[in-house]
Amino acid sequence: MTSYTQTAGRRLPRGWLHLLTQIAFWLGFYVVYQLARGFADRDVGAAFSNGIHVIRIENWSGTLFEPALQRLVDSSSILITGTTYTYWLSQFAVVGLTLVWVYFKHHELFAGFRNWLIGANLVGLVCYIVVPTAPPRLYPEWGFVDTLAKHSSLNHESGLVALTANPYAAMPSLHSMDAFIVGVVMFGVCKSWPIRVLWLLWPAWVWFSVMATGNHYWLDVVAGVVLAIATGALLFRREWFSRWKPATTS
Repeated sequence: MTSYTQTAGRRLPRGWLHLLTQIAFWLGFYVVYQLARGFADRDVGAAFSNGIHVIRIENWSGTLFEPALQRLVDSSSILITGTTYTYWLSQFAVVGLTLVWVYFKHHELFAGFRNWLIGANLVGLVCYIVVPTAPPRLYPEWGFVDTLAKHSSLNHESGLVALTANPYAAMPSLHSMDAFIVGVVMFGVCKSWPIRVLWLLWPAWVWFSVMATGNHYWLDVVAGVVLAIATGALLFRREWFSRWKPATTS
């Protein structure tokens, strides 16, 4: 065995094969996501009809506050920049980096973290196929604004994004769901209280951002969080509290 192999073996919790297998998991999920996108794209009429249903429910209940929220954000360049970057980076970059960090630093919790994310996302993709829903940014007549198209050079019509993003995937919000899962897990494994509080606040900031950019209704956010909790409860059952208990200071 070479010195390089020995060093790599010490750094990788379970070796290269296991690491490559985890990467294959996510590539497989990406393929499934693209299949779900294809099915959702076939019924554009239903997607717009379902979006109107969500808007009317919120309007009927007096909770259609997203247009006012967007106007507030639109008045601040700091909020525009912050919410835009959060929308683009929260689901894939932050999720990916936290998965890698847990893999190397808290490997005993990695499988649970991975399974929770994959399980919840797969259920979410089924929802996209069964109930495709157009996002609020596609309803300017209701006062919604496509913040990304208005302020960012990168938006849903940009080359690679247009090819890979699902334009009718508002309900539930996978951004909100993934942020909740990441926030719970990172709160549990971090030792510093200031860092733990930041991770506890992370989901709320993502929820704010996806509504502020016109990509999700508040009902989408609630649906995403409920889906995360339900999937976690199903996966972990009695192990829920013991598996994600706060880390103790060494």
